[in-house]
Amino acid sequence: MSPLVLLDYASVLIFALTGALVASRAQLDVVGFAFLACLTAVGGGTTRDLLLDRHPVFWIAQPTYLAIACAAALLVFFTAHRLESRAKAILWLDAAALSVAVAAGSSIAQAEGAAWGVILVMGVMTGCLGGLMRDVVANEVPLLLKQGEPYATCALCGALALLVAGWLGLPPFSAALVCAGVTFALRASALAFGWGIPVYKSRPPRA
Repeated sequence: MSPLVLLDYASVLIFALTGALVASRAQLDVVGFAFLACLTAVGGGTTRDLLLDRHPVFWIAQPTYLAIACAAALLVFFTAHRLESRAKAILWLDAAALSVAVAAGSSIAQAEGAAWGVILVMGVMTGCLGGLMRDVVANEVPLLLKQGEPYATCALCGALALLVAGWLGLPPFSAALVCAGVTFALRASALAFGWGIPVYKSRPPRA
C-alpha cells in the first residue's frame, strides 16, 4: 500500500468520525449516520479526482473506503453518548482530518504532475469540501465560513509547506508529513488560543 493511499485512508476514517458525530448531534438514525459519515469522508477526495480526471474515483476503485466510513459511523452510533463534549470532539477530529486530507490532496495532485497553483487548490479543496458538505447537510454553519475562523487559511499554509518541502529536496512522503504537521499545528493553535483572521468591516461611503 503506497503512502498516498495510506493518507487517503486516514483522511476517510477521521472525516467519517466527524460526520457521524455531527449526525449524533442531529439525532439521526443509523442510516443517517452512515450517509453523513460517507459524505464527509469522500466528498473532498471525489471532487479532487473528478477535477484531476483520475478514473475511476478512488472510492469506486476501492470500495473499502466506504466500508471504513460505515464502520466509523457504527462505532460513533453506539459510543457518542460517552463523550463529554461532542462539539469539542468534532473540532479536534476535524483539525486532524483537515491536516491529513490537505496532505493527501496536494500530494496526489503533485504526483499527477499538476502545476503548483493546482496543487494548492487541490490541497485546500480536498481538506475543506468534505466538512463543508457535512455542515451544510446537517444545517450547521460550516467551519469553513465562520467569521474569522482560520480554516481554509490553515489548509493553504499546509499545501504551501508541501511545495516548499519539495523545493528543498524532501521526498514526497516526507513533504506530505510536513504539510500535515503545519496544517494541524496552525489549526490546533487557532482552536487552543482563539486565533482568528481579520474580517471585512463595512465603512460609510466616501463623499
